[in-house]
Amino acid sequence: MQTYGRELYDHLPPLRRYARALTGAVEAGDALATRCVEVVVMAPTRFGLDRGEGARLPLYALLHLLFDQSAIQSAAARPAVSPHPIERALATLPECERRLYLLVTLEELSLAEAAQILNLAPLEAIGRLKDARERVRLAMTQRVLVVEDNALQAMEIGEVVADMGHVVCGTAVNEREALSLLRAENPTLALVDVRLADGGSGVEIARHLRRTRSLRTIFITAFDGDLEELDACHLGQIVRKPFTNEAIRAAISRAVFMPRPVALV
Repeated sequence: MQTYGRELYDHLPPLRRYARALTGAVEAGDALATRCVEVVVMAPTRFGLDRGEGARLPLYALLHLLFDQSAIQSAAARPAVSPHPIERALATLPECERRLYLLVTLEELSLAEAAQILNLAPLEAIGRLKDARERVRLAMTQRVLVVEDNALQAMEIGEVVADMGHVVCGTAVNEREALSLLRAENPTLALVDVRLADGGSGVEIARHLRRTRSLRTIFITAFDGDLEELDACHLGQIVRKPFTNEAIRAAISRAVFMPRPVALV
């Protein structure tokens, strides 16, 4: 039993990681992993603990079984809605595709191993994984509002956005145009200059976006001191002008994977 205990201990970290992803919560995931361990120690050879690495696939399959049983009992077959974008994207997938995506991407199993766990034929697994990846990509694609009164800089920013696979849903030069586009185009991310040509403030736009839509903002400005004076640094990341395309890409990438911001009251 001590030998089997050591084998199980080696598998525990990935089991906990996967259980947390499967349930969508740390506490629920740890409880699921604990239940899995309790079942396994009652029949270690049944789950391959005498076969070293061969135990990994049966353990993942057991997690699925226990999770499905708890879901039936609690009528909660899916994880709770998460503020994290990638988890929200995964939640849009059918359950089989979600598990397949997690097993291959998070747990780094081969497609053949993941298909075995989920009882999928190889060709079916290939098709389901391709569909899952495309749906996640689309769910992570941002609709970007650009607020910039310099036409050349607005064009350059737009090209960076498009090159990253996101969509510029509108370009505004002042607060009035920005708010109009907000209503018409439903952006999910805003890239905003601070000082606008008509005397308007990008900070007020960012405050409105956060208050009404919990929208993420990236300030692209040469006047980041204005953000400190207006107590607005918490509203978003700052890319300083003159900007580089790499700096904008990095800021967008961070924003895409950041949790949804809390709305201002």
